[in-house]
Formats: sequence, structure tokens, C-alpha cells
Amino acid sequence: MDSHLLDLSDQLLTGARDVSDHHPLNMASPARLEELGPGLAFVESFCNVIAVETDQGLVMVDGGSPMHAGAIHSEIRAWTQQPLHTMIYTHGHVDHVFAISQFEAEATGPAHVVAHEAVPDRFRRYDRTNGYNGRINQRQFQLGSPLFPTGFRYPDETYRSSLDVEIGGCEFRLRHDRGETDDGTWIYLPERKVLCTGDLFIWASPNCGNPQKAQRYCDEWAAALRKMATLGAELLLPGHGLPIAGAARIQGVLEDTARYLESLFDQTIEMMNAGCRLDEIIHTVTPPADLVGRPFLQPVYDEPEFVVRGIWRLYGGWYDGNPATLKPAPDTTLAAEIARLAGGADRLAERALECSENGEHRLAGHLIEMAGMASPEAREIHQARSAVFGARAQAERSTMAKGVFAWAERESNDRAQAAIEAD
Repeated sequence: MDSHLLDLSDQLLTGARDVSDHHPLNMASPARLEELGPGLAFVESFCNVIAVETDQGLVMVDGGSPMHAGAIHSEIRAWTQQPLHTMIYTHGHVDHVFAISQFEAEATGPAHVVAHEAVPDRFRRYDRTNGYNGRINQRQFQLGSPLFPTGFRYPDETYRSSLDVEIGGCEFRLRHDRGETDDGTWIYLPERKVLCTGDLFIWASPNCGNPQKAQRYCDEWAAALRKMATLGAELLLPGHGLPIAGAARIQGVLEDTARYLESLFDQTIEMMNAGCRLDEIIHTVTPPADLVGRPFLQPVYDEPEFVVRGIWRLYGGWYDGNPATLKPAPDTTLAAEIARLAGGADRLAERALECSENGEHRLAGHLIEMAGMASPEAREIHQARSAVFGARAQAERSTMAKGVFAWAERESNDRAQAAIEAD
């Protein structure tokens, strides 16, 4: 069948087009539906949605973000008027669960929502930490103010490890594995040989170390990918990014992603067992050389260095092996002392700019942050801090790193402007 999305997927996988032409996690991406088989629709959005027509009504896998829920609803309703019978959450992240409200507002009324048993706990945690999560989003996506939703639609039915459901003549096999989240579900439709991976496959280096989010599970994620690779699926529908067709190709991308994670995990654990500090590990461990060029493993959202930190956090705790950081002095106290030794905060800022211009962005970041803490009201230092972190944001590829560094740039821009206006 003709498919624009599958054609584009093929072009990216074969190298005919560069993966940078189609970022898999673009918040500005409009929702657009494409039918990939009789009664099977794929809505590409920031978070993808899968819709299946059955004899009992519509079944959807995931429900999109609050920002895209209306467009997702419109796209699906332009395709079918079947009432929503069941929605399956692949996990409880907010970009996967919100279009349900659009469908339940229809005259047909409530649907049946199925998810892993840990999803309700996630929703309760989100309500408890709404302010913190809003600030994460503001920083990560450069928003004007903190933003995080409330009003989650809790599941009607939950399961622990596996659940097979038959709806209107179509079988949905739900399986739980921890990976990006502790509440993950992947779904297989055996008659159609369709695999819905949720965020266990996202057309990018796995989001397994996000520095501002809860724990992820590298080794279990790899095991889940290995399971999926044995199914013989002929159509892979991911939580983010493009669909992939062809059993051999699907098996290949799943096994490559598994090996990528397994390598990061094995290297990290080996160095932990050898007594290495976290600092040495994050500057040593790298993905397998033959996988770094894969178009579906590019570090455009998360990145391997952060995955290593996540493995350490899960298996080694928060102490990084440096005794000075076990019970450290306040950052501002250390910064003031370093500035005094260096000859003043201005000297630290000057050296930070030199390092930045020479491409030594990591060192520049340390020096300028100390300068800013040692002299928090100085306009010139905030101008330098803005320049240093702006350059670092430009040099990074991952959304995670870009977001943090660009936010620091914005902070100092605002502080410098406020100092100018106060003069």
C-alpha cells in the first residue's frame, strides 16, 4: 500500500534522507493520520496514537498530549465515527493519555481504559509534584512559564505482567516491562502482526537517563526489546517517530537498540565492580562503535552519558565515589573561595569565556557557574554566563542538554537585563 510515512521511514533507514530532517520528538509536529491497513490508523504527533476498528468499536493505543488531544480527536473522527470502546495506555506519561477526554465527551460516553497497575501511582505522584514537573517542562522545552497538566483519567482495569484481551474479533496481547518507565506496556496484535512498542522504541537513543526525571531501567529495557524482536512483527508502531515495515528490518532495529543498551549497562557495571568513580565511568563508557551511526539511535533527545548516570543511580545509589561530595560545602561557599583564590569572580568569568571560545565547554561551564554564584548581581558576569551556556546549548544535540543549558542562558540574560534597567 502507498504510505508517505512508511516511505519516509524507509528513506531514513536506508540513508536516502538524514534523520535530522525528521526529529522524532518534535513538540511542534502537527497530528496527521495515515491508514496503514484496513481499519488500522496511525496518527503521527509528538506522541503517536494507534487506532483499530473492531466489531465492538474503536480501540486506541495511547491518547496523546494535552496540546495535541484536540487535533488527534479531529484526525481520528475524520477517519471513522466508531465510538471509542477501549483505550490502552502504554504508560502514564502525560503526552500519552489526554485525548481520552475528547472521545468521552461524545454522546457515546465513557470508554474502558486499560493500563499497567503502576499507572495510578504515577498519576498520584504527578499531582503531588505538579509544581516541580511544571518547572522541568519549562526548562526542558523553553516555555514561558511552568506547565504541567492535572485531571488524569485513571484506568478502569489494570494488570500486573500480562493481559490478553479480545475486542470485536481482534486480539490485543499486553505485556509489561520496565524501561523508560516502571509502568510500561507493549502490545502485540498477532492476527495483524502489528507491534505497538510505546516508548520502548522512539527512533532515538533510548530515553533511559533523562537527568530531570524518575528512574529508568536500562537492562530490563534491553530484555523487553529482545522479547519483541522474536515475535516476527511485520509492522512496528512506535510511541514517537515513524512506523517501520518488514519483519527482518523490525527485528534488526529492536536487536540493535537492545545491544546498544546492553553495552552501556555492561560497561558501567564492570567499572562499578572495579571500584571506579562515577566521574571516570561517565567519561569512559561509550556505545558500540558500529551502532553510533544508526539513524534510530542518534542522541537527539536523551544521550548515553545520562544513561550511565541512571544505571549508577539504580545500582550504586547517589554517592558518586568522591568523598568531597558526600557532605559538601554549599555551592555558593565553594564558589566564593575559588573566586578568591583566582583573584575574583571577574577572573573566573574571563577564563570561562576563553575556555568556551576554545571549545572547552565542560570546563567553561564549571568556571562560569562559580563566577555567577560568587558574584550573583554582577551584570558583566551574567552576560558572560549567558554567552558560555548559549554556546554550550548550540554545541549539544540532545533535547535534555540543550534545554538545561539554554535555560541557564535565559536566566542570565534576564538577570543582566534587570541589572541594566536598575542602573
